[in-house]
This record gives sequence, C-alpha cells and structure tokens, in this order.
Amino acid sequence: MHDIAPTLRILRATPGVIRNLLEGLTDDLLRANYGPDTFSPFDVLGHLILGERLDWVPRIRIIMEHGESREFDPFPWDGRDADTAQMTRGDRLDVFEDLRAANLDAVDAMQLTSADLERTGMHPIFGPVTMHQMISTWGVHDVHHTAQICKAVNYQFREAIGPWRPNVNSIPQ
Repeated sequence: MHDIAPTLRILRATPGVIRNLLEGLTDDLLRANYGPDTFSPFDVLGHLILGERLDWVPRIRIIMEHGESREFDPFPWDGRDADTAQMTRGDRLDVFEDLRAANLDAVDAMQLTSADLERTGMHPIFGPVTMHQMISTWGVHDVHHTAQICKAVNYQFREAIGPWRPNVNSIPQ
C-alpha cells in the first residue's frame, strides 16, 4: 500500500513525455483548448510549473514539519502561472524539467519511510490527508494533465476525422 515507487516513475517520466508531446506542435495547436474554461497544452505546462513551485513538495514539507497543525497553503485552482506567461514553449519545458528534477531530488533526500507515508497533513478543502495520498495524487495529476494535453489537441481535429469522430472518446462532442 505504501509503495510510492510506481508514482515516482510516473513523476520522473512526465517532463520527457510532455516535452515529446509539445515540441512538435504548431503554435496554433499549442495554444488551442477544447472549450470555455479549459486549458490549452501551453496552459497545462504553466499549471504544472505552478504545482512544482507551490504545491507538492511544499506540502510534503508541511506534513513532515507540522503534521495537521498547519493547514496547507491554498493552491490557485485556475492554475495558470503568471510568472511563465511570457516564456516560450522551450523555456517552460526547461523550467518544468528543472523544477521537477529538483523536487524529486528533495523527495529522495527525505528518504521517506512507511511511517512517513502514514503521516497526515491538513488540506484546506479535504481535511486530513496522508502523505501517501498526496504523493499518489501528484502522479495522477500528471497523468490527468497529460491526457488533457491530448484532449485539447484531439479536439482541433474533430472535423478532420469525419466519420471516426464518435469512436474517439477523447474528443469532446
């Protein structure tokens, strides 16, 4: 139950997966979304950077240092990183890779034990959460946003694929 190795493998792979998905996209595809209040691939990358800066490792540290006595800082759910707004795709990819590597190095340095993974912190919405749940969510978050990138790109081809559209579940109708 407390094996975070599969999650860490996902977390290590994500920057390369995202780079491979985004490097070859035209700028139109990079900045296209799939409807109101949805993220473009470019937005997703900014959101992932924001999470690396404000969410995952800072919350791990809060759990390790304060447990439930200090609530996590709220995360901006609209999640577009203003600090990266003027960055190019390449700059954003580099920043994400660097932040993720540094965060995973920090997690590795903590040498988390099964007991550490049982520790709880206080989420501002969900209440008590375990370290294991939070780290697992970090990996699921990566997979979710990788799928979101694919969904935004697929949406741009919804007319071009003609009669196959009903068969492609990742394209919003």
